[in-house]
Amino acid sequence: MHNAGRILGNALMRFEARVMELMVQAGHAQTRLPHVNLTRHLDREGTRITVLARRANMTNAAMTELIDQCEELGLVIRVADPLDRRARIVHFTEEGEAWLAAFARALKRAERELVDELGEAPAALLLGALAEYAGVVASIGREDGAT
Repeated sequence: MHNAGRILGNALMRFEARVMELMVQAGHAQTRLPHVNLTRHLDREGTRITVLARRANMTNAAMTELIDQCEELGLVIRVADPLDRRARIVHFTEEGEAWLAAFARALKRAERELVDELGEAPAALLLGALAEYAGVVASIGREDGAT
């Protein structure tokens, strides 16, 4: 029998590698997969560092390091939280918004390639089943207690 975790992990590595290859082709060679871990949890209106860390299942220190790197790349900026001046909110910069648009295009292309390789029906079945499975897992950590 196959190890489901290994299969899922290998599929994710292949998919993410393709997305990052497309990002390089789009002129964004400076970003790496860990940077995506920050951007995937960052709300368009900005997000507190502590919330980013919790969403990414990282320590505040590790998230701050990613923010430092993305800030150096010009993708994000930290500003004082108007509700608590001690806290910082991370926002996309204009350059970060452009990066996000390029990432969305790369993601769509990689998804299209996946569907083309597997076929429409098998890809729909696979992605639907994985979405259902991930939804069950995601409900475990909900802050509002809903499932």
